[in-house]
Amino acid sequence: MGRYTTRIITDREYNAIITTIKTGFVGIDGVTREPNIPIATALVLEANLGIRINDVLHLTLSNIIKDGDHWRLDIAEAKTGKNRTYIVPQAIYNYITDYCHDTGICPQRHIFQFGERQVQKHLKAACDYLGLENVSTHSFRKYVGNSIYEASDHDIELVRDFYQHSSVAVTQRYLKRSSTQLEKAIAKHVKLL
Repeated sequence: MGRYTTRIITDREYNAIITTIKTGFVGIDGVTREPNIPIATALVLEANLGIRINDVLHLTLSNIIKDGDHWRLDIAEAKTGKNRTYIVPQAIYNYITDYCHDTGICPQRHIFQFGERQVQKHLKAACDYLGLENVSTHSFRKYVGNSIYEASDHDIELVRDFYQHSSVAVTQRYLKRSSTQLEKAIAKHVKLL
């Protein structure tokens, strides 16, 4: 994929990527990619749980445990060793259990039976087909963080906590910045005497 800055995808791009992978396509290289529900599902989980694709690929249904009246994720991140124990919305839990039921995956077995490289290759082919640049699996992790940032009225500390980053400076690199937002912020700050 080369060296580039992975960017956040938009809602439209997210929908297009997942739909393309789910339905199949003929890549720009002329190779037919059959529909691939497992890869699309792994990317959907990354885009909703905010965990790295490697952690998604090592998930088991038993990593989502009942905690009172809700479900929560109970894993240690492979990269950092930090425990991830936050709430999993019911809709996401249902999505995962439906997928496991439909594919015959038992609770202790890894939900996905392929590696990160396979996801990256399929994603790259789909993005090439769609004409999208600077998109990788990490774009999906950035996508959920940016959505939380927008939904929380730009509470960067909340997003830092979600990612479990050591500082807000690290989180800021994940969030998109637009000149329009900056212009609005500057305009709101005007304090003339």
